[in-house]
Amino acid sequence: MARPQTMPAAPAEAPASGKPWDGKKRVLASAFAGTTIEWYDFYLYGTAAALVFNTRFFPSESELGSTLASFASLAVGFLARPLGGIVAGHLGDRIGRKALLVASLLVMGIASTLIGLLPDFSAIGWWAAAGLVVLRIVQGISAGAEWGGSALLSVEHAPPRRRGFFGSFTQIGSAAGMLLATTAFFTVQNLFTPEQFQLFGWRIPFLASAVLVALGLWIRLGVHDAPEFTELKESGRVARTPLWDVLTQHPRVLLVTIGLRLAQNSVYYLITVYMLTYLTAQRGDSEAGVTAVMIASAVGLVSGPFWGWVSDRVGRRAVTVGGVLGIAVFGWLFFAFLDSGPLLLLPLVVILGMNLAHDAVYGPQAAWFAEQFPVEVRYSGVNMGYQLGTVIGGGIMPMVAALLFVAGGETPWLICGYLTLLCVLSLLAALAAHDPARSLVTADRNRS
Repeated sequence: MARPQTMPAAPAEAPASGKPWDGKKRVLASAFAGTTIEWYDFYLYGTAAALVFNTRFFPSESELGSTLASFASLAVGFLARPLGGIVAGHLGDRIGRKALLVASLLVMGIASTLIGLLPDFSAIGWWAAAGLVVLRIVQGISAGAEWGGSALLSVEHAPPRRRGFFGSFTQIGSAAGMLLATTAFFTVQNLFTPEQFQLFGWRIPFLASAVLVALGLWIRLGVHDAPEFTELKESGRVARTPLWDVLTQHPRVLLVTIGLRLAQNSVYYLITVYMLTYLTAQRGDSEAGVTAVMIASAVGLVSGPFWGWVSDRVGRRAVTVGGVLGIAVFGWLFFAFLDSGPLLLLPLVVILGMNLAHDAVYGPQAAWFAEQFPVEVRYSGVNMGYQLGTVIGGGIMPMVAALLFVAGGETPWLICGYLTLLCVLSLLAALAAHDPARSLVTADRNRS
């Protein structure tokens, strides 16, 4: 069984002239802007699934049935992400990271714009639901291609002792995308009456994605693959079957990366999607959750890079273990607050869960995943680990939570127990993962 390989050290911590550093800034801007727009489109669907699609596309006599159908359509996108990850990983390991990133951004923008134009159930019946599911699958394939390429583009351009910080620019694209998505919905909710929002207002954020995608393409087309991959390609040593190599030569590392996603992604979708439905049903409030998520997403623009920076100085494992333990405790306190706490304080509670616990795991994740695999199979490895962990951890979480709430006698204790179980699995993965950042920290201390 192959041992995880540490990424090779770069020759210098800083470029000798302004031009190389300007290139790195363009890479970071590309990682941030492109991923922000990609996730803006992807997260729009999650918010709409909680607030709109259950009634506009999946009407039924049962409120629970409509909610489950809407969340099932959300989960379909996650189930499609491994397919996008497999295709993009294979091509990205053979032809390069940049080409796949441009394609993924374009495909996501087209799918989101078409969702904004899609007639609802009242116009074309169940064809509306079918069309929505198809477009969600396209979104999932695109999202599956996006993260790995963006993460590798930023991390492979990074100096060896700043990989956590550089990689976090891919990660905060998620927070920025969620901020844009929730801000867009918050704006249209306040510009229109509830009836107008349900009828046409919800379409405006989806249609706006076309403009954002054009901006992202302009930034992303100006970057290049990192020298590490370019040298591999020029030498002719690219893997012919990178996914097969990951499965046969690096199975342990793949399981570790899957496990690292479980707790983090689950709590994220509990907060950003399921909470909106839960508050509407239990407290009759559909806006407090959107506002809290919007505020936490803004804080995430700072907390993500902070935790990536911390992981460069103390190692990825220490930061991640602390975050996973925080998520395990947070789940129980979170639902107790949602049931009876003052909603005025909800943004503070969400910040504790999102920016302190969740971001401590998510911020260093791009660098840590990339450090687990050798360059010739890195795109395939990080994509498969990330996307499979996403399906198991986050994609089905809103639907599972809705079912567990009913199974628990309309109380959330089974949801909390399920999240705790996922935290145990993520903790085991963190303890098993290779941590080259910690090795660099130890080497620096020994030299001093």
